Amino acid sequence: MSAMRVDAKVVMLGKESVGKTSLVERYVHHRFLVGPYQNTIGAAFVAKPIQVGDKVITLGIWDTAGSERYEAMSRIYYRGARAAVVCYDLTDSSSFQRAKFWVKELQNCEELCKIYLCGTKSDLIEGDRSLRQIDYHDAQDFTEEIGAQYFETSSKTGKNVDELFQKVAEDYNSTAFQFMTEETGVDLGQKKDSYFYTCCHNN
Repeated sequence: MSAMRVDAKVVMLGKESVGKTSLVERYVHHRFLVGPYQNTIGAAFVAKPIQVGDKVITLGIWDTAGSERYEAMSRIYYRGARAAVVCYDLTDSSSFQRAKFWVKELQNCEELCKIYLCGTKSDLIEGDRSLRQIDYHDAQDFTEEIGAQYFETSSKTGKNVDELFQKVAEDYNSTAFQFMTEETGVDLGQKKDSYFYTCCHNN
């Protein structure tokens, strides 16, 4: 089997426990794992092909650690990214401030990187609106200010998850970004839809 070419490097950024890994799990494996996740250490990678018109765009998604102690490592993973999904928890105002930090980092260091602001755990606020800590219009205003796209998602129900990554692939295709040479030749082995591994994990 020939190696699959990764066209667009996508990085997931945000405070720990905002649901970055759950978002990737829902999108790639169509599942929601109940119970606490082991925090990502370093980053995990998945390559996912997606149909855009008559083309297939392969997204190379880096799910980075959210803990501040891995901040320097996260910078390594977002280098050369063509898209960044910056996540925050709709029920945690501090995570929105952290998202703003990552947006500023990207603006300063990766000018070609398109930003997608993602409010996670929308199912929680749909069940109890009093849990929402970041007003929808405030998030929209910030998104417009930075020239980004905005999504509110739920990894539990799947709401807007496919739509988010479809938009990433469509934007990549329409703007004709150059292919990322360092990500070419990712061997997907016998799996047709994805290849998932953890980099820098505990032994």
